[in-house]
Amino acid sequence: MIPPQEASARRREIEDKLKQEEETLSFIRDSLEKSDQLTKNMVSILSSFESRLMKLENSIIPVHKQTENLQRLQENVEKTLSCLDHVISYYHVASDTEKIIREGPTGRLEEYLGSMAKIQKAVEYFQDNSPDSPELNKVKLLFERGKESLESEFRSLMTRHSKVVSPVLILDLISGDDDLEAQEDVTLEHLPESVLQDVIRISRWLVEYGRNQDFMNVYYQIRSSQLDRSIKGLKEHFHKSSSSSGVPYSPAIPNKRKDTPTKKPVKRPGTIRKAQNLLKQYSQHGLDGKKGGSNLIPLEGRDDMLDVETDAYIHCVSAFVKLAQSEYQLLADIIPEHHQKKTFDSLIQDALDGLMLEGENIVSAARKAIVRHDFSTVLTVFPILRHLKQTKPEFDQVLQGTAASTKNKLPGLITSMETIGAKALEDFADNIKNDPDKEYNMPKDGTVHELTSNAILFLQQLLDFQETAGAMLASQETSSSATSYSSEFSRRLLSTYICKVLGNLQLNLLSKSKVYEDPALSAIFLHNNYNYILKSLEKSELIQLVAVTQKTAERSYREHIEQQIQTYQRSWLKVTDYIAEKNLPVFQPGVKLRDKERQIIKERFKGFNDGLEELCKIQKAWAIPDTEQRDRIRQAQKTIVKETYGAFLQKFGSVPFTKNPEKYLKYGVEQVGDMIDRLFDTSA
Repeated sequence: MIPPQEASARRREIEDKLKQEEETLSFIRDSLEKSDQLTKNMVSILSSFESRLMKLENSIIPVHKQTENLQRLQENVEKTLSCLDHVISYYHVASDTEKIIREGPTGRLEEYLGSMAKIQKAVEYFQDNSPDSPELNKVKLLFERGKESLESEFRSLMTRHSKVVSPVLILDLISGDDDLEAQEDVTLEHLPESVLQDVIRISRWLVEYGRNQDFMNVYYQIRSSQLDRSIKGLKEHFHKSSSSSGVPYSPAIPNKRKDTPTKKPVKRPGTIRKAQNLLKQYSQHGLDGKKGGSNLIPLEGRDDMLDVETDAYIHCVSAFVKLAQSEYQLLADIIPEHHQKKTFDSLIQDALDGLMLEGENIVSAARKAIVRHDFSTVLTVFPILRHLKQTKPEFDQVLQGTAASTKNKLPGLITSMETIGAKALEDFADNIKNDPDKEYNMPKDGTVHELTSNAILFLQQLLDFQETAGAMLASQETSSSATSYSSEFSRRLLSTYICKVLGNLQLNLLSKSKVYEDPALSAIFLHNNYNYILKSLEKSELIQLVAVTQKTAERSYREHIEQQIQTYQRSWLKVTDYIAEKNLPVFQPGVKLRDKERQIIKERFKGFNDGLEELCKIQKAWAIPDTEQRDRIRQAQKTIVKETYGAFLQKFGSVPFTKNPEKYLKYGVEQVGDMIDRLFDTSA
């Protein structure tokens, strides 16, 4: 049971809480009433505001729509005015631009092209909107006049500023590839940069807006003329330089400034001059021959103009390649891409045809020279053909994209030259074999025949053109292997050819030697020629070339030389036989000689003396140009004769076989030796 005090306390506590709750409830009621009142006031305000907005909207919307319509009308008016201004401007284009078009584009290309753009737009406008308008005809006429002026300006710029490339610059351009010391590339400026830019702009306008390709014809005609004249100028430079100084040269060296020219010999291709120099070297060593009978025109008498023509043509071929490359670079900037190949093809035709025609003339001249047996002239084909074949890869690259007829011109010329070259080689070999024996033209002293020197000189020349000559021979082969011949195959063909020429020469020399009545002179003649051939082979690469197919050639010539020496030595038997031991009388020392024995001894002395004098007189006029061989033959003969005569003199010199010993004992042993030492010496 709860005590009364606690119950009383609990009741008071509950009553206090109840009172507090009642107060809270009263506060909440008051707050709700205030909130209701505020809500009513807000609703009233919003209702009033909504009513006012509706009134405002009803009055503003019509005004807005009216304003919007007015703005649209204003914009339409402005656009209409703008269109009118634009249209009206087309009607003024003719009058605004007529003066500029009439005065032309020279010196004011930018302004001129701007005017042409305006005229073109006017033409397009009238064509679309008023095709029957007289204004269309007016602007069309003005446009055509302007286009013609641009075409004329293009022609004028190309004509005035396209210059022939000087020979000096071309030679520097050519030698630049081979000159290892050259530090600067030689460049060609066909047109000044400002002019080039104007030409490019005009060409692009004519293609894009002018719808005209005639300017491309103008371009290639002008540049074609300059290219052709540049190459012809180089050729004339060679002729003038050769006539004044004998050696064409390029005065400019790439490393040096162009205003300080220095003479610089042009690298000469392998011409006949090298073989002539070899012949001179052999002459210094006593190997040169004297002129004898031969229907070959002597190579050493060859006209230097052939060298000039050959060098000029070779350099013109190189010049064409370089200049054509440069022309294509220029053309690529000016002519549209899809017209470049065709225009370039037309541009190079005159110069290329000129080169090909000159090449065919060389072939024709070679063909005529073969008929005349003038093989020195034919040799001009060799350096030219070699150069053409060396240059062919560059030619092919330059002519990429041109017509097939253009590309085939060089291969056709190469084939013609290979054919005529092979013909020349064949005829030369036949001519060596069939050169007639003309007694009145044979060397009286038995020296080297001109046929021999010419043949060796010709073969020496082939050394500079081994691949070219081998290819000529291979081109005439019909075997399947020849269609894809190797350098080794060509070398073997050339070796076989040289051996054939040498074989023909040897047969002809044997035939010619029979012209001499004296077998000894015949032997000296063959000795001199064989020795000349052998020494010439040894002093050059010919011996290695011969050895490709004939290993024993050198030994064979030495055997022939020795054989002729032995034949010559037999000519002295008629002298030494008089005093040979086997032909001498036998007598007892201290026993008086009988008349018959004395007579025999006299006959022996007289026969020896007369034979010695006769041989020395005859053989002194003979010649052995090779000093070494001459001394060797003299020494060998001197040894034989001195030994035989010495033994004879020792045996009979003191024998009283005559009352006039000075009549028979005319020469001492040393005197005989001195007489033999003067053999083969026309100056003695």
